[in-house]
Amino acid sequence: QVQLVESGGRLVQAGGSLRLSCAASGRTFSYYAINWFRQAPGKEREFVSAVGWDNLRTDYADSVKGRFTISRDNARNTVYLQMNSLKVEDTAVYYCAAARTIVRLTTDIDYWGQGTQVTVSS
Repeated sequence: QVQLVESGGRLVQAGGSLRLSCAASGRTFSYYAINWFRQAPGKEREFVSAVGWDNLRTDYADSVKGRFTISRDNARNTVYLQMNSLKVEDTAVYYCAAARTIVRLTTDIDYWGQGTQVTVSS
């Protein structure tokens, strides 16, 4: 079992930065890839970024590539999503999720966090 808790979401102006955290509990955290998804009102949940269990492999959606950076600290059981140059269209609830490998489909996720709201104003 892995429990995930996101934090760091808030209101920010376009062009600003935020760092989201995903804190995990459970001894098997380091065996899982951590994937970030987001869901805007009226839209489907979409893949944002992911990092492998060993912090060597990463993946990014085209819409965030070059602006977002994912990393993990297995000693702290935490994954970070650094978001720079934020745009209004980045507004969404951001979820971290655990899977055995990096995935882009919500159906491949084993565990979900409860989400944190990111709002980017113009």
